[in-house]
Amino acid sequence: MAESEQDPTEDAPIGDAEVLSEDPQELLKNVEEHFDQEEEMQPESSAPGEIQLSSEPENDTEKGITSAPQDTGQLTPDNVIVNEGTVNQASYSTELQDEVVSEGLESISTAEQSLLPPADGETHSVENEENMHVNDFGEQLKVEEQFDQGGLGTFSLETREQERQVSAPARLGPDDAIYDDCTLSQDLCSCASLVAPMVIECPSETSLVHSAVCDTVFEENTYMKQNSLNLVWSFGINPDTPVYALHIDNRRLILYASSHTAVMNNFSITRQHLLQGHCSPLSCIAVSGNRRWVATADQSPESLVIIWDTFSGIPVQTLFDCHPEGGVGAMAMTEDAKYLATVGTGTVQRVSIWEWTSQNKGPLCSVDLSPAFGPQTFILFNPEDNTELLSNNKTEVVFYTWKEDLLEFAAPILTDDTFNKIVGLYSQSVFHLTPSQVLTATSAGNLVIWDTVRTPQIQFDDKVKSYKKRALKLVNLQNYSITVVTVSDRYVVTCDVKGYIKFYDEQLCLLNWYSNFNLGPINSISFSSQPAPIPNEKTSYPSESNINAQQFVVRNFIVATDDATVAHVTGDGCKLQILLQEHSAAIHAIACHPAQPLICMGSYSGLLKVWNYEKKKPICSRLFGTGNYIQCVTYDKAGSLLGVGLTDGSVHILDALSLNDECPEPFQYAKDAITQITFSHESRYLATVDSKTTVTVFQLWHKSWVYLGRQNAHFKPIQSLMFGIYLDSNQSRLLSLGEDRFLVEYDLANSTKDDLRILSSDRIEQSAIPMCMAWYPPITKESFIITANNQYKLKLYNATTKMCRKTVLSPTYGSPVRKIEILPFSSNSEPDVGYLSYITDDKVGLQTLPLDGNPHRSCALICHGKAVSNIACSYDGCYIFTAGGDDCTVHMWKVDLTAHEAVSALGGEALIPFYGLLEGGRDGELFR
Repeated sequence: MAESEQDPTEDAPIGDAEVLSEDPQELLKNVEEHFDQEEEMQPESSAPGEIQLSSEPENDTEKGITSAPQDTGQLTPDNVIVNEGTVNQASYSTELQDEVVSEGLESISTAEQSLLPPADGETHSVENEENMHVNDFGEQLKVEEQFDQGGLGTFSLETREQERQVSAPARLGPDDAIYDDCTLSQDLCSCASLVAPMVIECPSETSLVHSAVCDTVFEENTYMKQNSLNLVWSFGINPDTPVYALHIDNRRLILYASSHTAVMNNFSITRQHLLQGHCSPLSCIAVSGNRRWVATADQSPESLVIIWDTFSGIPVQTLFDCHPEGGVGAMAMTEDAKYLATVGTGTVQRVSIWEWTSQNKGPLCSVDLSPAFGPQTFILFNPEDNTELLSNNKTEVVFYTWKEDLLEFAAPILTDDTFNKIVGLYSQSVFHLTPSQVLTATSAGNLVIWDTVRTPQIQFDDKVKSYKKRALKLVNLQNYSITVVTVSDRYVVTCDVKGYIKFYDEQLCLLNWYSNFNLGPINSISFSSQPAPIPNEKTSYPSESNINAQQFVVRNFIVATDDATVAHVTGDGCKLQILLQEHSAAIHAIACHPAQPLICMGSYSGLLKVWNYEKKKPICSRLFGTGNYIQCVTYDKAGSLLGVGLTDGSVHILDALSLNDECPEPFQYAKDAITQITFSHESRYLATVDSKTTVTVFQLWHKSWVYLGRQNAHFKPIQSLMFGIYLDSNQSRLLSLGEDRFLVEYDLANSTKDDLRILSSDRIEQSAIPMCMAWYPPITKESFIITANNQYKLKLYNATTKMCRKTVLSPTYGSPVRKIEILPFSSNSEPDVGYLSYITDDKVGLQTLPLDGNPHRSCALICHGKAVSNIACSYDGCYIFTAGGDDCTVHMWKVDLTAHEAVSALGGEALIPFYGLLEGGRDGELFR
């Protein structure tokens, strides 16, 4: 035997060496018997050229079969049989033994994975996959097969010790998704099929993100929630955050922020999908180029950045404590969705670059900006180069470039003396169609053109990039402020305070404009990700305003204004459709109709709007005008009248359907804001409370409303005002509860004009401050008034004697109960069980009645990012509405009593739920 040839008996066991040293005829006979046994072990359906991956090592051991790679180091041309048991035994004999996690890959064992090559040079990340075993034969198990015909060459199947990393593709297609275990197994199967036909059983279940299509998120009964309170709809929009178009096949699908929730609103089918995960109001939103990946961020000490898949509505990544100094003030995502840029809101602002598709917990690179720059409020990546980005505020524009862990920046100086012209305050910036140039819009109607500072190295080497720029030119486009500047296809687009939208070419020559939409100041514009249809005989694009007069082909786009209006504009035909027209100021006034699925909302913008909350359609609206701030609103018991209180002290009584005035002039008896307003049960009286602790009563007299009287019965602000009914008659009774701890009842029967009399005044608290009150539902024989105080106590007072009959622990969720609403009874309700809803500073909750102090019979969750100002309950008790005050939103919560009772039952029965209230519990020293 030649020295270059390897003796097959060197590494073989002694028994095998004795067999191989026999006579050649005996050797050939033994080899034939050996392969006959192997053929009997193979399935009949196995075809030549297939690789069988065995998963029954004990069978091979019993029959004495040794796998081909361990016997000879070579594979037979027809069949390759790999014994998993032998590989595992070898791997366990080493000192490097790691735990193998194979979630979703039950049919592919560790040995089988070692036989699968990487996919065409790409690397894919598996979150839950740990390092594979290292066997006796070294870190890699190579199986090479030489084919005699066809010149197919050699393929190598390796076991890799290191964990395979993933990176998002350069351009995410509409069907791309984040890889998980299941998608990895499919990729492995598809890659293996390119090398040789293999029999591999891939898992049938796939990731929800991977299998989702554009309509998956809006399918019926998708991701059904089973909580006591479930957010099902959001009214209103954060006017400070941009609105994005998520058009898929020209659907009217938009994305915007509503308090601490991101809303995907599909107007084609009147359906919302709510992206919930933040506890603080959303401060910024960023989207990828194909609109599939969305990032949301908030401003809080525990700020979060969450990346969502818009096809499935599932969060795929969360970045915790990105900027603990105050949260995220601005954010941008690259076109390929691979990187994120965030700007903090601290005194020293930090700009960070994140590769969210990797497992790195920290940013790739960061840099701190000088406080002299001021807070940066806008940031943007270069769509053609992920290593370049910019940010700006009203006075500074900063340019960045980054590489690996180094982030550099420069802030060029531009003053009015630079070009001897007024520059104005900066609004937004965008990378120009011309390479190396940047455009910045200003409040003086100018566009600042920034260009790279040319150095000798840059002039001779085009690949060398510089983040240092200077103001090249100042172009005046108009005389009023430009609020938005962006680029779409071959156009430079600007929007301004007059609601005009203008399109320019690369040389900033005006091509077309929209000035007849009657919109307010525009704060954002977003173009569809779908290209505009090619012009043909059926399209009706306008002509460009130049000599050539070519067709002005532009994509559909969404514009949002400062007055919370969102409009959809089609490029073909220039059709405008108002999608949203919401409240642009604080909402404190909400009230539900007593017999129909209607809710009325009023805000400080002077807008009063009635919605059908089941059909999600507005019914009617009325604008009271600038300066008329709506503070409170209520329906009468019949649902035919609507009482409205304004901050200037005026009271309006309106028709509930048309919102027209029932009285020629509004009542104006108070100089301060009307904080509460309510009707009596027979709609004969209307009572209001102003901020000066005064109760005012109006009376319906001969089909017209007249003033009855005013009474200043409290020396501190009034917390609650409510009408009731006397037990022995059908007469109305009026009660007020103030911070002065007094419960005052008024004598309506004996009151005359300008003389509102007091029937009784009782002090109901000694040290605690009452927060609210309501009528206890008729689930007991005794009639009660329920109150909540600032010491986390709920108390029941006899409705006649005003004596305290019961005191229990109130829900303890960070702050005391601020307001209570009793859920109406339904025909199927149990006569001895009731429910009440309540709000705290920022939470909404549900409490089971009768009160017993059991903490497991109440629940609460965050309903608004900053604070909740009011609560209302639907006529059937199925929905609860919360107003967020300054966040300009109203949230609609569906009540699930079955889920609530199920959670309550988990707390235990009898005295078991109360043991946890004692220090140390049942096993503590206090109980013993």
